[in-house]
Amino acid sequence: MGRRWPYVVLLAILAICLIPVAAVAWASAFARRHGCTLHEGFANPCIVDGHDWGDTLYSAFVAGWLMLATLPVAALCLLALMGLGIVDLIRARRRRG
Repeated sequence: MGRRWPYVVLLAILAICLIPVAAVAWASAFARRHGCTLHEGFANPCIVDGHDWGDTLYSAFVAGWLMLATLPVAALCLLALMGLGIVDLIRARRRRG
């Protein structure tokens, strides 16, 4: 595996950190597509095909507050990935000539 494992670990952490962003995007798109009201105050009923999605949408939307903690970590992982990439490119160029 060699030099690949730092990339794999950082990409996994980055993906985990972006889950709240995906949850908010999904909840917003789902609510908009089905004409439901969605906000952080309380769960609103959202009946789609006989099933109430209101609580699920509310939970996914409020999970967006986790972004306050996860986005800075994601930014650090992105910086680390860029740094590793630059170091690897410099090493590869030095080896070639």
